[in-house]
Amino acid sequence: MAFPRRPSAALRYLLVAILLAVTFYALLGPTNLAPNDGLVIARPWGGYEAEQVFVHRGDYHQHQPKHPIDDLIKTAEQEFADKLAKETYTLSDAAAAYRRRRGRHPPPGFEEWHAFAQEKNAVVVEEFWDQIYHDLEPFWAIKPAVIRAGANKLDMHIEIRDGEATTGSDWFWTQIWLDMIKTIEHMLPDMVLALNAMDEPRLVVPWEDIDRYMKEASKKRKIVDVADVVTRFPRLPKPGETPSDDEAEMPETVWERDKHYWKIVRRGCPPTSDARVAPIITNFNRTPDITGPFALDHMRNGYVSNYTLSTTFCHQADLQALEGIFVEPLSVSATKSLLPLFGGSKLAVNNDILLPAPMYWSEEERFTGAEGAATPWFAKYTAAIWRGVATGGLNRPDNWRSFQRHRFVAMHNTTQLASPETKLNFIPPDKRYDLPPPDDLARWTSETTSVAFTNMMCAFKDTEPWCNYTSPYFETAPGMPMAEQFAFKFLPDIDGNSFSGRYLGFLRSTSLPIKATLWREWHDSRLVAWKHFVPMDSRFGDWFGLLEYFVGNGDTKPARDHVAERIATAGKQWAARVLRKEDMQVYVLRLLLEYARVASDDREVLGWVGDLK
Repeated sequence: MAFPRRPSAALRYLLVAILLAVTFYALLGPTNLAPNDGLVIARPWGGYEAEQVFVHRGDYHQHQPKHPIDDLIKTAEQEFADKLAKETYTLSDAAAAYRRRRGRHPPPGFEEWHAFAQEKNAVVVEEFWDQIYHDLEPFWAIKPAVIRAGANKLDMHIEIRDGEATTGSDWFWTQIWLDMIKTIEHMLPDMVLALNAMDEPRLVVPWEDIDRYMKEASKKRKIVDVADVVTRFPRLPKPGETPSDDEAEMPETVWERDKHYWKIVRRGCPPTSDARVAPIITNFNRTPDITGPFALDHMRNGYVSNYTLSTTFCHQADLQALEGIFVEPLSVSATKSLLPLFGGSKLAVNNDILLPAPMYWSEEERFTGAEGAATPWFAKYTAAIWRGVATGGLNRPDNWRSFQRHRFVAMHNTTQLASPETKLNFIPPDKRYDLPPPDDLARWTSETTSVAFTNMMCAFKDTEPWCNYTSPYFETAPGMPMAEQFAFKFLPDIDGNSFSGRYLGFLRSTSLPIKATLWREWHDSRLVAWKHFVPMDSRFGDWFGLLEYFVGNGDTKPARDHVAERIATAGKQWAARVLRKEDMQVYVLRLLLEYARVASDDREVLGWVGDLK
């Protein structure tokens, strides 16, 4: 689609001045102004058609019909307020919060960690580090010597000894992680970190084994008497230096290469879950069956109400034919063994240990788009933008219809929308959304979205950016730098081979991220869906409803532009507080102190009790 030119910089700033003056008058005007009175201001520069924004003092719901999303936003506001109410400011309060939530004393080095967090002006809310304990807790059921042997046995490492981090690997991810760890190396005890160099996670321990490990680990969770606590980490034995570190103690690790990853990953789900009991799909050469959004446990009235559950596929067996990772990843090297392997992202059932992803630390321009991140909301196009390559795994002539990015782009094919009987119709079958008829839907979508592939990533090489089996259905568009995409208000974020490296850049921008994902990252517990970003189901059945809620559709479906701006602003402000490089340092320091403890022979008595003496 072609969008109109935005106004000149001078005109945009003049319009801002006028808007501020009118808003000031509305806020400080006559005392007989009713609480929800206000002004309607036309903004003809925001998209194809003029939009209206209600400037008021009071509840924005008063002048628009009630919508299910309104309640989700209200709930998110309360959830975020509850999180902030748990913030601690002193070392003793942070230690007390730790013991309440973790059932142990903090690890040695906790005092230095807290001082570092304060120095970096970090927000200290104990649950912000929940992912660390989710990742490490099963290892309390594994002998420390076996943990150390497992790390030594893997191929790519960062080693920390005597306060210095080194690596023998020149892989660029390892070098970026090394750069991050070297900023905190002087506060770290000896350890060996094994790293995953693949896009895809590696560990899928059967649910039954993890359940057993967690029960065993819970027996070791206790508050040790202060007199018995050891407050200093021991020296780390070098490989083979002691009999207890002999690799013969470690069970053999078997690496699986089955390219049908669903067969592997479903074992991480409970035995009675849909993923474990549903038949395995093997025919992907057809339009996939898509469950309607009203039949899902993580949805309420057709929209995501439980974001964490939405990223868990165990209750969503139909996703086995809707996500490239499950159909055919680019690479597979998986094991049932519980190994201390660190990586940048994982699915809910993977047992890898999460670090901040390398591109987040390196802040690559192509992922952050920093130049355009400050574009003011009023100067943006009132439309959604998505550009990307046809990744998600290895798409082939007989499986590409099951890839998430292909489905999302196909949903914006106006020919398909106008003729829903077409064989490429990927719109979920649930009809409870009150959307326009096909011809109007095609027109409305073309006016409010710009979605296209830039490269079809064909299985047959030397044909890109085209592909003989997908190009008949898709037209490619030129690439668009991230900074230019920030000229649009709405940024749908769709998974690729694994997590989307754009997410942090989207959150830091003044645009609104609309996030559909199955991937877990280090920062998840410090973000609140509907407060800092908008969640979307991985089937995309709620996409048009989300777009209609924010953009509107004629007189009967008014835009809620001010709600979108409020979420985008809250996300940007919060990202500037808790998703900085400094926050990554604070997270990794806490993570590695805990990892060093669980891999130490005297781990059950190691701790920090300086506040109790």
